[in-house]
Amino acid sequence: MDYKYIIMEREGSVGTIILNRPEVRNALSLSVFFELYHATEAADKDPEVRVILITGAGKAFCSGRDLKEYASSSVRPIEDWALRMSEGGLSFHFIKKLKKPVIAAINGHALAGGCELALACDIRICSEEAMLGLTEIDLDAFPGTGGTWLLPKMIGESKAMWMILLGERVDAKEALRIGLVEKVVPSGQLMTEAKALAGRIAGKNPRAVQLAKCAIRHSAELDLESARAVSVALRSLAETLCEPEQRISRFQKKKRNV
Repeated sequence: MDYKYIIMEREGSVGTIILNRPEVRNALSLSVFFELYHATEAADKDPEVRVILITGAGKAFCSGRDLKEYASSSVRPIEDWALRMSEGGLSFHFIKKLKKPVIAAINGHALAGGCELALACDIRICSEEAMLGLTEIDLDAFPGTGGTWLLPKMIGESKAMWMILLGERVDAKEALRIGLVEKVVPSGQLMTEAKALAGRIAGKNPRAVQLAKCAIRHSAELDLESARAVSVALRSLAETLCEPEQRISRFQKKKRNV
């Protein structure tokens, strides 16, 4: 499909999706949600893409919900509920379901729904100028696209309470300290570093990568014994699919060259 509010690019095995509404700091309208859903689905199905990278145009990653659209919306509470429960509506659940790894390259402010978009990704790397926060409480609401269930698993319940109930923003240094992002880099190096990281993952066996992601995702929702069973089953499947003789040969060759 043709996109109005996002840009899709592919460089080698890395597919990059850029939110492209810099004039409103890449705010999330319903159309942006819809386009992002279809773009990520297309990238996940593209056999040439092994890793998906999401970032924003201009100086912001994503400022959250488009407040102008939100203020003029005639959507009733029950319709809002339906939108948040639907695929491609007001939810980033579709990102959590993608088979391929998804990296958020946070180039500036990631607030409210923008922060939740970053939380839905598998790995987060940000610039030194990034600012993250779940600020919905100041609009007499609270995060509704993933923040209340994703953030506590990432940084702990108490810190999540602090951020959500106060609408607290954290800078890049603090985000790294509490485990909200995995890496902070100078602003001018963000996309270079993000693409290099994506390229490293893309260079691994894609079946092994996707099965490892699946094991991690499912294990987070299961008790210890169930998680162990899922991990062992998927590991055995990886061994079956990934040609162990060739893998060992590649590993030994790489070791000799070190």
